[in-house]
Amino acid sequence: MEPSLKLPAPEPLLGIKGWTAFLGAFIVICAVVPVLNLMVPESSALHLSDYMVGLLGKFMCYAMCALAIDLIWGYTGILSLGHGLFFALGGYVMGMYLMREAAGPGALPAFMGFLDWKELPWHWALSGSFTATLLLVFLVPGVIGGVFGYFAFRSRIKGVYFSIITQALTYAAMLLFFRNETGFGGNNGFTGFRSILGFSLSTPSMQVVLFALSGLALLGCFLMSRWLIRSKYGRVLQAVRDAESRTMFCGYNPLPYKLSIWVISAMMCGLAGALYVPQVGIINPSEMSVGNSIEMAVWTAVGGRASLLGPILGAFAVNGGKSWLTVAAPEYWLYVLGGLFIVVTLFMPGGLIRLPVQLRQWRKKRGAQAVTVANSGEGA
Repeated sequence: MEPSLKLPAPEPLLGIKGWTAFLGAFIVICAVVPVLNLMVPESSALHLSDYMVGLLGKFMCYAMCALAIDLIWGYTGILSLGHGLFFALGGYVMGMYLMREAAGPGALPAFMGFLDWKELPWHWALSGSFTATLLLVFLVPGVIGGVFGYFAFRSRIKGVYFSIITQALTYAAMLLFFRNETGFGGNNGFTGFRSILGFSLSTPSMQVVLFALSGLALLGCFLMSRWLIRSKYGRVLQAVRDAESRTMFCGYNPLPYKLSIWVISAMMCGLAGALYVPQVGIINPSEMSVGNSIEMAVWTAVGGRASLLGPILGAFAVNGGKSWLTVAAPEYWLYVLGGLFIVVTLFMPGGLIRLPVQLRQWRKKRGAQAVTVANSGEGA
């Protein structure tokens, strides 16, 4: 009788320390920040200003984008320089609903009246329904990303060529959205939002709600990403990243794996864009700029690819530095961003998340070298 093969038990999604940190983040998002903003008086040093709540909410939306980039770049080896498109599409879907609500029942959005339009374009048909808007936030980026990804991956476009094509796609979409006749507000985009589901967007309590929703969405995306990466599906993705030809030789077709993670990544960016728009109060074609998409890749690289936590850390660190430096010395920000990317690429390939380990290894190496020099001196 042949002995049965015992497979190792699957590891838990998060360890004790991981769940403790996750619970701590949940408490901060849902309890600590709302209390510090709404209940602590402004005269107190512990008061968290409305500006800071809005800023942190934006950072969490950016962190979702960085996490989405990590899934395709860090774990699948696909570098996208066009994910700003999916972020903006989610934002435009939400912006269309907010514009309809601001205009009132049966009325056209303000910019359409300025252009002397008499009726809504066909692609605004579902914009009056909040339920349909929630579905379209995922479906529009997912479908467009899926169509593009299918033809790109089926044609086996890889590496820098794929990155250039994603840039071209985003740039073409930006030019399209700049045109007034497309019905997306042209240069100005959408702005002048007043309420969502009848609740005013200008109140501090609504800003706290949007902040909490952004935080919960980020935590949910993190758990989903970790579950995907630790599954067999995730191991195949990493095999495709490390040796796609060998993975095909083992009997796996990379196309459905690459396409599915690409669509998931696009939908995560769409969700981030939808949460971003009501917090900042505007969406326009500049969100599709190639520079914004490149910044998403920088957040992931600075934080640390293939780590999940690293991109979140990178998004907060880079955008925190940007918020401070664009006030203190705005003319130097782009130079600092480029220099930061070069430094991380050359000297910190593991990003900020692996910097402590890298420093320990460097100290051990220096210690070993010092011992070797001392021993050679004694031998002489």
